[in-house]
Amino acid sequence: MEPLGSEEAAPETAGLVSRAVRLSTAPDPRSVLSTAAQPRTFWSAPDEATVVGCGAATTIRADGPERFESVREAADGLFSVGDVHAGALAARPRLFGGFAFHDEHAGEGPWKGYPGAKFVLPRTQITYTGGSAWVTVNDVGGDTATVEDRLDREIERIEGLSDPGPVGPPPGIETRVRTTSEAEWRRSVVAATDRIDAGELRKVVLAQALRTDLRRPLSIPDTLSRLESRYPDCYRFLFDPDDGEGGFFGATPERLVGRRGRTVETGALAGTTGRGETPEEDEWLAAELLADEKNVHEHELVADAVRSQLEPFTASIRAGERSIRRLATVQHIETPITAELTEDEHVLTLVEALHPTPAVGGLPPKAALKTIRDTEPFERGWYAAPVGWFDAAGYGSFAVAIRSAVAGGETATLFAGVGLVGDSDPDREWDELQLKYRPILDELE
Repeated sequence: MEPLGSEEAAPETAGLVSRAVRLSTAPDPRSVLSTAAQPRTFWSAPDEATVVGCGAATTIRADGPERFESVREAADGLFSVGDVHAGALAARPRLFGGFAFHDEHAGEGPWKGYPGAKFVLPRTQITYTGGSAWVTVNDVGGDTATVEDRLDREIERIEGLSDPGPVGPPPGIETRVRTTSEAEWRRSVVAATDRIDAGELRKVVLAQALRTDLRRPLSIPDTLSRLESRYPDCYRFLFDPDDGEGGFFGATPERLVGRRGRTVETGALAGTTGRGETPEEDEWLAAELLADEKNVHEHELVADAVRSQLEPFTASIRAGERSIRRLATVQHIETPITAELTEDEHVLTLVEALHPTPAVGGLPPKAALKTIRDTEPFERGWYAAPVGWFDAAGYGSFAVAIRSAVAGGETATLFAGVGLVGDSDPDREWDELQLKYRPILDELE
């Protein structure tokens, strides 16, 4: 990792001050998250460290079509001067957050407190990696002595946390309200496929929202723990709103992009079917999916677009073997894609280039986004948008925030979408949507 500026800076001009130490015992992440100061941050991904963030040393916000560049420029300023001793690469200071799906984002309704982009540098960051846990304390504009004193207090607090006990049950659902009726859905699908037949579109992803009123307050730490047991190979996340109430959380199978050095990892995840009740039925469904013309066409559109979007930045791109990705409730067609950058590019440059992929937007992108805006009777907010983290070197990891919900008080709003191509059937697509609600719905019912 590149250095965070000079470690010889005087306290009054130190900028970012960060200290980290390995904990003698690794506390349960659920205990840490349950006692975390607002805003809370949680990130757990395959082959990555798990991080719980408590509070904010600083927050970067941006809106509009320039939000990716604005965040990158603000982060460059934050990281340009610092007195940082991380102790381990995983414990380095990182910014965690995400972006709104659309350039025009109102931040209203369930998305109150979520601007067009928001990234938090946690005040205290607990990182789980390699069987150990590290605590990192960050400050901006503070002095070294104060940060080191707070580190000592945080070590004592965290190592003194009690066992959280058994994971609690789901809160239960009192009522459900759909944004789109089945009749409205059929009309939307027919209108979209008519545009595809007319040559205006090649593919578009239409989504629905489902508002649930809960019987009891939702425990997001418990919900994330239950999601871990059912979806251990997914990207699990939590980002709190500005007011600290509720949170946007999920367990998404879809990576957007990861960058380490000049190596970039991404992929195509599109084409869906259910799970079988027996191994034999599972295999039959998977084989049927790989042979299904509509799903294979949808998948190839996504894979081709991802390669095209990355091509301007890369010296080489390689697609892996197409396979089936099995989750607890659904199966997807997946193609991993690896690239080598021609030059050092910030991960946010790649995020901006790839968002939205045809797996959540469509083709051509502008026509698809206009169709989404014209058709969907709700605000996508951060749903299906990039969420993740990045560091001072411009390395980072981002996922596509599907299989997700935004919670506030005793309500939670879930989202699910499906890709439409020329021969999409409204009833079949409706059934697929219900499958995609299940990962979050199962943890609420």
